[in-house]
Parts: sequence; C-alpha cells; structure tokens
Amino acid sequence: MGLPLGLGAVMATGQAPLGFWWAMLAALALLLHRLARVKPVQATWLGWFAGAGYFGAALTWIVSPFMVDAARDAWMAPFALVLMAFGLALFWAAACGLALRSRSPLLALVTALTMAELARGYVLTGFPWALIGHVWIDTAPAQVAALIGPSGLTLLTLTAAALAAGRRFVPAGALIAAMWGFGLWQLAQPAPAAPGVTLRLVQPNAPQDAKWDPDNAQFFFDRLMTATAAPGEVDLVIWPETALPYLIATNSDLPGLIGAAGRGASVAVGLQRVEGVRGWNSLQVFGPDGAVLASYDKHHLVPFGEYIPLADLAYDWFGLQAFAAQTGNAYSAGPGPMVLDLGRLGHVLPLICYEAVFPQDLRTATRPDWLLQVTNDAWFGTLTGPFQHAAQARLRAVEQGLPLVRVANTGVTQVVDARGRITAALPFGTDGYLDAALPGPLPATPYARFGEGPLLVWLAGCLAAILIKSRRRFA
Repeated sequence: MGLPLGLGAVMATGQAPLGFWWAMLAALALLLHRLARVKPVQATWLGWFAGAGYFGAALTWIVSPFMVDAARDAWMAPFALVLMAFGLALFWAAACGLALRSRSPLLALVTALTMAELARGYVLTGFPWALIGHVWIDTAPAQVAALIGPSGLTLLTLTAAALAAGRRFVPAGALIAAMWGFGLWQLAQPAPAAPGVTLRLVQPNAPQDAKWDPDNAQFFFDRLMTATAAPGEVDLVIWPETALPYLIATNSDLPGLIGAAGRGASVAVGLQRVEGVRGWNSLQVFGPDGAVLASYDKHHLVPFGEYIPLADLAYDWFGLQAFAAQTGNAYSAGPGPMVLDLGRLGHVLPLICYEAVFPQDLRTATRPDWLLQVTNDAWFGTLTGPFQHAAQARLRAVEQGLPLVRVANTGVTQVVDARGRITAALPFGTDGYLDAALPGPLPATPYARFGEGPLLVWLAGCLAAILIKSRRRFA
C-alpha cells in the first residue's frame, strides 16, 4: 500500500501553504487511473490508504496541541494523527469501493468522491478541512466558488483529473483553462465601493503555553490595551478569540476600561463569557462607555476540544459531570449563526475559530455586509495549520462575495476583499496592530443564493446516468 500512501501525500502538497495544485492534479489522475482498473475490494483499500496518506500529510498540524504541554500530552500526538488520517480516509474508502461496482468507473469515482467530500462537512458535526477543491484557493480558479462553492470546486478538480486518467488530456486542459479564464475575468472586474470604515486589528501573539498562565495575564492584557489605545482614527478595534485573560463576571470594571481604551471607537473582544457554571466562547462588542453593544456565542464547537459529545446527556442520565457543559466542564454552544447590527459599521457575521471552515455556517436570513473571524491559531503550530485555516476563511469571502476581516492571536491576521484578495496583513508570529480600511461587499453570489442546490442536482443526474448505464449492461 506504499503507492497509494505516497500518491495521497503528494496530493496534500496542493493544500496551503505550498499550493502545488499541479502536483495534486497529477497524483489524483494517477490514483483514479489505478482505481478504475481494480476490483471493488481492492479499490476500497486503495482509497483508504490514499486518503490516509493525503490526510496524514495535510493535517500534520494536528500534533501541535499535544506539544503545548509536551511532558504530559506528547505521547498522544502520533495516535491522534494516525487515527484522524485513517478515520477521514474512510470516506474515500467507501466512495471508491461503491464506485467500482458500477460500469462507469471514472464517472462513478468522480461522483462518489465528490459526495464523500461533501459529506465530510456534515457527518458527526463535520470536518471539511483540506477538501480536494481547496487546492485552488491561491489561484484564479478559486473564483468559481462564487458559482458552485467548495464542493463544486472539488467536483471540477476530480473531473479534470478523471479526464487525464482516461487520457483525454485536451478536455482536461480545456476545463482547467476555462476555470482560469473565468477567475481572471472575475478578478478584473471593478471593486465595490468601500463603506468608509477603518478597523484596527490587534495581534497580541500570546504563545499557547503562556496564554492562560496567571503570571502572564497582566502582561498580555497590557499589550492588548496599549495597541487599542494607540494613536489613530479608527471606528472599531478587534481582539482575537479568547484574547481577554480575565472573566468579566468577576471583574466588572473591565468593560469600562476596554471601552475607554478605544478612545471613541468600539472594541470587539474575544472572551470567555460565564453565567453561573456555564461558559461560552464569545465575542462581545463594547462601546466607549463599556456598554455591550452586541454579543455572539460560538455555536459550532470543536468536538473533544471545546466539548465532549453526549457529555450533557451522560450527566442527565447517569450523573457523570466530569465533561458536561452544564456543570462548567466544557463550553456550551450558542444558538446558531447571528448577524450583528453595528450601526454605521454595518451588519457583520462573526465566526469564531473553525466556524469559518463550514460554508453552511454562513447561511443567515439577513445578508451581512462583512465577515469577521476571530481565532486563536496558536494551537495549530507555525508550519501549516494557521495558513490552511486562513486560506479556507478566504474562500468564504469568494463564495459569499463579502469582505472578510480575520484577527488571530499569533497570525494569520489580515483583511480580505470580496473576491478573496488580501488587502492588508500583519506579519505572522509578531505582536502589533494594523489599521486598515474595510472593503465593500458585492451583490449576493449564486452560491450565496442557492448553496449546494445546483451541485446536488448535478450529482443526482450523474447517479441516474450511472444507474441507467449499469442496468443496460445487465439487460
């Protein structure tokens, strides 16, 4: 199984920060060529090991949280990486095994793998990280996501690779050229008018192993306050996820101090909000007088990181309270996506940490004017994780036609326009702040209006064609 593992690892080089889309396509074409020529049982194993190679190489950052307290947790890191890689690869294994039972192997592989990648975003709360279509994020073809979203990009990528696997190189090249042409045309269109809002993005650069140390709390709080109060005319100051090292519930003077530091600007603060024994990973916006102007609680929590699945149910049924959110031993989930009305600053949709990797979390009744992601990517290391996370957030801007403001503890902190282009950024791994203009929004894109609907119709048509062809063969 060394070959599929190796092909999968080569495919992973298409993800950020390398972005070797051409290597991804070549390896994917070779994998599909091999898969189309084996039996279903062999295809299942090939798909499983190729997926394990792909996810193992793409998700190496998963070991980083276990290195924060290496003496205690490092032994778990290899198990986490291997289990995550082979666990996610089960989606590919199932897709490949089922596809090879049809009489149209390449079409069935494209259809089944697209469906598997789409399912990854929903099953067991979802984890659509490192989708096949993400290889285009730093290129012009990413603009196609405004039409058909990230899973549509996955479908087109698999289609191009399948054409190449079937030695139909001219159609494969034509498809990629069409994607590139559309992207370049989109990027050449005039930029929408900016709303005239200036933001201050604060990057405190608090190492994860020191972030929650009580002896360092005042140091990092002072760093945040100094950046907030620095000279300059801004309308909103933004701190990253859980930046505030103290609880407002036990420090009632904090809102007033933070509001005053803004010198007339509002301040959006990532913090831990507590009521009784329950706690939330939250974003609150304080006015100059310390009044809470808006509040949002993260609703798409990280399983085993921010909560333990079924822990509250175990407490209700059996009295097991060690991991229950209702006993203060995990975060509670907020009610869902929420658009905040910030007056002349516009309507903003907040995304806390990895909520930004879920396209479905951006579906709201009210269309926002901009997206705001606050995150603490110090958990993800310094090599791949923060850059993959930032790249996926940028794709949300393209899909929705909305500017994205991203504020991270250690980076990547940046402003992205409605076509996914970075307009301002802070250096990674440094402390400081950035004053930048908020870009303007575009009209709602087709993907913002219709979501996965058109893709699902297309996949249904492909399934129908596969079934009809298979029945004719057996007739």
